[in-house]
Amino acid sequence: MSEFTIRRATADDSKRLTRLVRTSRAYRGDYAGMVAGYQVGGAYIEHHPVFVAVDASDRVLGFYALLVEDAELDLAFVADSAQGLGIGRLLMEHMAGQARAAGLTTVRVVAHPPAEEFYLRTGAVRTGTVPPSGHIHWDRPELRYDLA
Repeated sequence: MSEFTIRRATADDSKRLTRLVRTSRAYRGDYAGMVAGYQVGGAYIEHHPVFVAVDASDRVLGFYALLVEDAELDLAFVADSAQGLGIGRLLMEHMAGQARAAGLTTVRVVAHPPAEEFYLRTGAVRTGTVPPSGHIHWDRPELRYDLA
């Protein structure tokens, strides 16, 4: 695995994070509508703890966004080309550290169905199912990271 760093995202990262979300192969086919037009905006990045994994050339390898007020992991993505390198696991470990530092004891995740196994492998437990709503026409697994 090449060297990489996890750093706080800035509004300047908005376009690259948006591109990572929109081009993720996990959101093709039936799931494409979920990210069509989605934007990781600068204001969102500045308001929430968003952390990005970058390589030595500042290429985005992955990121996550934590909603501290809701104790929820809102976004977590690893670039298709960087999957299988342990970056997602390290991002989740980093997220857990940030959540603990913010005083959280649990973090909720409403997962994209194909990502459920990843969350389970990184220590989350399944707590239920979120039914379809809005433009999402499928059940989503609900999970929780216990941080205490």
